[in-house]
Amino acid sequence: MKRSVMLTVLLALVLSLAGSVMAQDAAQPGKGVTVQPAVATWSSAKPLEAIFASLLGQLGYDVKAPKALSNPIFYQSVAQGDVDFWANGWFPLHNAQLPANFDQKGEILGTIVAHGAIQGYLVDKKSAEKYNITSLADFKRPEVRKAFDANGDGKADLVGCPPGWGCHDVIAHHMEAYNLKSDINVISAGYAASFADALARYQNGQPILYYTWTPNFTGYKLVPGKDVVWINVPSNAPTASQKPFEKFMTQSGVKGAVTDPIKMGYVANDIRSVANKQFADNNPAAKKLLEEVTIPLNDISEMTNEINSGKDSDQQIKAMADDWIQKHQSEVDQWLSAARQAASGM
Repeated sequence: MKRSVMLTVLLALVLSLAGSVMAQDAAQPGKGVTVQPAVATWSSAKPLEAIFASLLGQLGYDVKAPKALSNPIFYQSVAQGDVDFWANGWFPLHNAQLPANFDQKGEILGTIVAHGAIQGYLVDKKSAEKYNITSLADFKRPEVRKAFDANGDGKADLVGCPPGWGCHDVIAHHMEAYNLKSDINVISAGYAASFADALARYQNGQPILYYTWTPNFTGYKLVPGKDVVWINVPSNAPTASQKPFEKFMTQSGVKGAVTDPIKMGYVANDIRSVANKQFADNNPAAKKLLEEVTIPLNDISEMTNEINSGKDSDQQIKAMADDWIQKHQSEVDQWLSAARQAASGM
């Protein structure tokens, strides 16, 4: 009898341990899998990457430090399997940067921000009113060019985008399409430093013209409608990748716009996750998570502003991400539950 009782106890203990291991494995379907994320080179990309890294870690994945890549390099890298994913896809803006074999090698998953990522051109409100500026076409006027000429080359200075960003090519297209190359000098250096120079000029009472997007820290530094205004492009002149979405280049209800509706020159973009197809197929939990996560535009802008105010270390950005996750724990728990169910085949 004693031996029978001992065997029963041992069997119960084994079953209990097995059940505990199974429960742990179910909670961490990514255990034993290393993930190589990428992150875009603009500051609003960093909190997104940190949030996804933390959530993937909660699913058991070993998430490596992200590789900072320009858009074209990322899309080539993810198609080749050199990186597994990023949370910085802007569509349709990035459509033109996808490699020819992307449909076979890569996958666009979920929508982090829907139709909220707007882009366009702004001038300081004081100058817009003084010179009656409502469009980029107004920079053909000599008095406007002169007012916005910071370096004395006879052209108005526009803070643009660095090479490798999707907006760099669109701005170049606009200068050609609107015949503005002899009227506007596009500054294509590092964006944060170029904007900082423009902000300093604004604070000294000088006119400024710049490109920006949302979500971004610029909306905290210069508030549309209060400090600056969005201006029109002369007409909608879509690039090849924008053409199917041309009707979305004119938008209504844009806060701080000089007209309503306003011709932005850009399609309102969705911010989406992009993954290597094989990685997504082999990791249903990660794929489901990339499909589920949504982050409010204002939250991204707020975190980006903190980063550009000096809280830009890896530890500080991770702390922002963890704080955001804690504040949205109910939603986060639902995303993680859905990811674990996907891994179990339920």
